Amino acid sequence: MPYITAGDPPKPDLSTLIVGMADAGADIIEIGIPFSDPIADGPVIASAMFRSLEAGMTPAGVFAEVKKARASTDIALVGMVSDSIVAHADRGRFVAQAAEAGFDGLIVPDADTRDLGDLQEACKTHGLTLTLLVAPMSTGARQREIVEHSSGFIYLLARAGVTGERQDAPDIAGRMSELRALTDLPIGVGFGIATAEHVTAVGASADGAIVGSALVRRLHEAHEAGEDVGTAAHDFVKGLQTSP
Repeated sequence: MPYITAGDPPKPDLSTLIVGMADAGADIIEIGIPFSDPIADGPVIASAMFRSLEAGMTPAGVFAEVKKARASTDIALVGMVSDSIVAHADRGRFVAQAAEAGFDGLIVPDADTRDLGDLQEACKTHGLTLTLLVAPMSTGARQREIVEHSSGFIYLLARAGVTGERQDAPDIAGRMSELRALTDLPIGVGFGIATAEHVTAVGASADGAIVGSALVRRLHEAHEAGEDVGTAAHDFVKGLQTSP
């Protein structure tokens, strides 16, 4: 499950990257909607969001590119978005626009489970999943609360801290067992997953591996070097494959 920040690099357009990564074997693509105060994002993704905003990317621009991509691929697409953006736009309207564009779900990392009624209802009405994050220090009661408010899949943070590449694969087996006892939803794992070896390790117990910072960094490097960014995205995702 590769993650990219919408609008960074500025070329090729987001729709081209989506189609290329789908062709490379991605199962789900996570699209970060730029926010001026990124939540739990390390320097790589935070910088990408800053560049994207500086270049003029907006939620409306993301929706337009997703709608364009839908003409060429039916891959599952989920938007990573701050609740501040959703609430500012009006939750019902934002969800309706995301669904019309072609998103299949939303990941809202800073959503308050005590104030999710209208967001959950909007997602249900428009057929979008709503994924919340389980932090490393979440207790059993907190895990249960998050699971009860999520649909589509659960996003398990593999490590404490912020996003970013790591050398070692995360140890998630124990926390996966805890979550499996609470839900039948698929569980995707992110934070610090950067290589095919990490994907293999995570896949031993999780249903999906989310790769963000390593891909965002690679695309920025390709852009800075004058390389074909679309090819770089395709090849990076292809290289994460762990089976024929």
